[in-house]
Amino acid sequence: MRTLLVTGPGGAGLTTLAAATALGSARQGQRVLLLTAGRAPGEWFQDSFPDGDGPVVRRIDSGAYFRAEMLVFQERAATALGLLGATPLAEEELTELPGSDRFALLRALRDAAAGDWDLIVVDLPPLPDALAVLALPAQLRRYLRRLLPPERQAARALRPMLAQLAGVPMPAEWLYETAGRWDGELAAVQALVEAPTTSVRLVAEPGPAATAALRTARAGLALYGLAIDTVVANRILPAASADPWLSGLGAEQQDHLKALYADHEVHEGRGEVHEVPHLGRAPRSADDLALLAVPPGDPRPAPEWTVEDRRDPDGVLVWRIPLPGARKPDLGLVRRGDELVLTVGPFRRIVTLPSALRRCTVSGAGLADGVLSVRFTPDPGLWPRTR
Repeated sequence: MRTLLVTGPGGAGLTTLAAATALGSARQGQRVLLLTAGRAPGEWFQDSFPDGDGPVVRRIDSGAYFRAEMLVFQERAATALGLLGATPLAEEELTELPGSDRFALLRALRDAAAGDWDLIVVDLPPLPDALAVLALPAQLRRYLRRLLPPERQAARALRPMLAQLAGVPMPAEWLYETAGRWDGELAAVQALVEAPTTSVRLVAEPGPAATAALRTARAGLALYGLAIDTVVANRILPAASADPWLSGLGAEQQDHLKALYADHEVHEGRGEVHEVPHLGRAPRSADDLALLAVPPGDPRPAPEWTVEDRRDPDGVLVWRIPLPGARKPDLGLVRRGDELVLTVGPFRRIVTLPSALRRCTVSGAGLADGVLSVRFTPDPGLWPRTR
């Protein structure tokens, strides 16, 4: 099963191209699922696709998700809420809170992962929210393990006695059960996002803002260990036109398109940029969508983080972290115990150090050619001595 995550700057036609890709693959005989919040209007989407001609479409209803989860929480916490004199909320008075759409998307991904599909196409939010959603499962699992460590569940039988001795109430059983359920659901989504058959498709309309946004996105994707499928340059105008106004726009667009090619080829090595022409109108039918379809590329490995042993010549080990598109002013690096907190612009990731590097101290770092090299000096008190 392939998973294609579609994102890019807002207004670049993400939903349209996600639907076009799903339609093109379905017409080739693949079992395709399209996940979308249905942000874009149009007859081609409102009426779905012709019978048997397109993918299965699931719209992500964040409002329904929020109401269902809130009602379940109320039911599980009914005893505690009753002691506090709380009045339960009815379903019809529940309005979703900001941010619930991210969790609804994660639930939809989890459900999709359990299906039997050849291809899942996911219409993600625009950058950088899309990358924040993709990083969310790992972050939330880390928080759960810190706040409710799984090993403490083994002391269930001792909780009543511990509560009497300590004089404070212990976490209720339902809290651990809920945390365990959440961890299982998040683990399924994390496995789907990090699978080698999952890749990200970046869609942009060539221009100065798009070029900068894609450079930042490449660095964020590399930070989270996600591979790029292709960069789709959308709404390409004719290169030559008798209309001087249209000709000027086309020439400016071509300049930015060259920058996309240069960036992607340099940083991705074997990257591809696909050009999708401007139809001159909004797509009105499945046949219009078919004209915009770009098939999924071959699965590509995410950039690898490697440790280079340079103890003999330089006395250090070097952790090389590919961060294409990163800029030195946007980088942050903090050692925290056996973890490294990496910040690249708006993105942050906390990673566990490889075992060899845990016995070292950070002695420096540098960014060159899209690769962050972090130098580690062995700690004599922790490093095994050789004779």
